[in-house]
Amino acid sequence: MRVHLIGVCGTGMASLAGLLRAAGHDVTGSDTAFHPPMGDALRRWGVHTMEGFRAEHVADRPDLVVVGNVCRRDNPEARAAIDGGIPYDSFPGTMERLFLVDRTSLVVAGTHGKTTTTALLAFLLHATGRDPGFLVGGVPVDFDHSFRLGGAQTPFVIEGDEYDSAFFEKSPKLWRYRPWGAVITSIEHDHVDIYPDAASYRSAFEGFVERIPEDGILVAFAGDPEVRRVVSRARCRVRWYALDGDDCGDVTPVWLAAPVALSGGMTPFDLFVGGSSLGRVLSPLSGAHNIRNAVAAIGLACESTEAPVSEVVAALVRFRGVRRRQEQIGEADGVRVYDDFAHHPTAVRETLAGLRARHPSGKLVAVFEPRSATASRRCHQQDYPDAFASADITLLAPVGRPEIPADEKLDVAAVVAALAGNGRIADTLPVPEIVSRVTALAEPGDTVVVMSNGAFGGIYDALLVALARRRAERREAAPAR
Repeated sequence: MRVHLIGVCGTGMASLAGLLRAAGHDVTGSDTAFHPPMGDALRRWGVHTMEGFRAEHVADRPDLVVVGNVCRRDNPEARAAIDGGIPYDSFPGTMERLFLVDRTSLVVAGTHGKTTTTALLAFLLHATGRDPGFLVGGVPVDFDHSFRLGGAQTPFVIEGDEYDSAFFEKSPKLWRYRPWGAVITSIEHDHVDIYPDAASYRSAFEGFVERIPEDGILVAFAGDPEVRRVVSRARCRVRWYALDGDDCGDVTPVWLAAPVALSGGMTPFDLFVGGSSLGRVLSPLSGAHNIRNAVAAIGLACESTEAPVSEVVAALVRFRGVRRRQEQIGEADGVRVYDDFAHHPTAVRETLAGLRARHPSGKLVAVFEPRSATASRRCHQQDYPDAFASADITLLAPVGRPEIPADEKLDVAAVVAALAGNGRIADTLPVPEIVSRVTALAEPGDTVVVMSNGAFGGIYDALLVALARRRAERREAAPAR
């Protein structure tokens, strides 16, 4: 089949293009530009790329046109397909039709942690011989790509994004993924550009839970009252998970982890299932939130297949994580530099707490760009100062969306003032000055974490180069012995 994707260079659409190629389809794709790494990856996978959006790109009438949710209703290619009677669908609709109808679909949903949990679930199933397919909204370090076709009759693991599907399909993507098994990690108001209030956001998950069949399985976080509220609508079996000490309301976790002190660079915890101890488990991921993610993935891997718990937990120690999720991208002049996708204040808080636990000595420097639709607005204005509590130094860039009206925009200066009032070092600066400030303040043994859901003006490489240059200059200035 010949398939054309409009807006192909986005992370999800590019992964879909690669998955289609893996399934043997002839694939073309258009976008405004094809910058690395996705542009290079698409060509490497055999996707024919077309720059710009033009009606002639679908003039040969492909068998299917996939319209990405970046497309507006006046997109010339989308209009040519729709008005010309060419079959078309959304990203999630295409996933449903071509990859999920005849397979057991395992969907990981939630405001926080779904990318890591999806990648980990896929890894655990693969490591225990289940040969899953998957599509992850990030790049798992343990696989060559963010997608995998897997075996014809094996589970397909997919990240359940609650964002809307397309201009002609204003419903959450995860509603189209035919969930038989699922995880819900958390529910906290996000994507304020399409969900104006908590109730509308909650409805995305309510509809998701209602789509899990009676013979399905839902592994849900017991420590979140919103999750408990939504999961009360479930028709399927529910298995709750939590950490020891989480407030679980009126439900009892079946899967429970009791964290213990860090050991040898690993995060150990004792695992209990149905009240019975299964012993000590080692996770390479830091932070309490990542213990929860691990327990969720272990729970669904075991509840949805016949994989023995002992085999699944033994595989966990080999998981190497996901790009841009607490990923150490380098060390220069003794300063560790991490990259993380965190943008919601809860994610910022958990990321910083996890890195503080991993590196208890030295300063922790947080560098943050408010760029997502939620982070750029004032809806969580009061939450950000507390989110940065684990950092010794916080440097914030200007809001990354200049089109947002001033009365709706996050007041970065107020966040800085609140942090300073609590005795923290904080400032707001443009990217070049952030690099200079970090270079001046960070010392050997310190940790810097850069948080953004975008490219952040190339700050990652700039920081490492500046720190390396500082080391070279120090050596040159040292007196000869």
